[in-house]
Amino acid sequence: MSINLVCITGNLTRDPELRQTQGGTPILSFGVAVNDKRKNQQGEWVDYPNYVDCVVFGLRAEKLATFMTKGMKVAIEGKLHYQSWEKDGQKRSKLEVVVDNIDFMSKPPQQQQQQQLYNVPQQQVPQAPQQAQPQQQVAYSAPPADVYDEDIPF
Repeated sequence: MSINLVCITGNLTRDPELRQTQGGTPILSFGVAVNDKRKNQQGEWVDYPNYVDCVVFGLRAEKLATFMTKGMKVAIEGKLHYQSWEKDGQKRSKLEVVVDNIDFMSKPPQQQQQQQLYNVPQQQVPQAPQQAQPQQQVAYSAPPADVYDEDIPF
């Protein structure tokens, strides 16, 4: 048995590129940088980036293209896909992630900056003290004495 499942969390390395196949199917391509910690020769932990190419197909590709920008932190779940082709007489290959699910873990960098620029704290308005609400008590009653475990159908 083999399982083809990839889960990565990282930052977009570039703005996504939206294009279409000859048949009209939208394709969204983007890269994600994933850090790997390793010890260097001095014994210190250092981040080493890995760059992962990702692709999304169909209507989701068009929708995601409007929300994704370089620098965003995302969590991706998908499958590995190997491609090989020949260009100018040389064999080329590429391993990419076909995205099944993507979660945004941050806002686009431009939106974060705009929010910080225009984020004006609201004035503190004194509020009337809230009265304590009485808690409702739930009465628990034991099952009738004539019900046994064997009578329960599950």
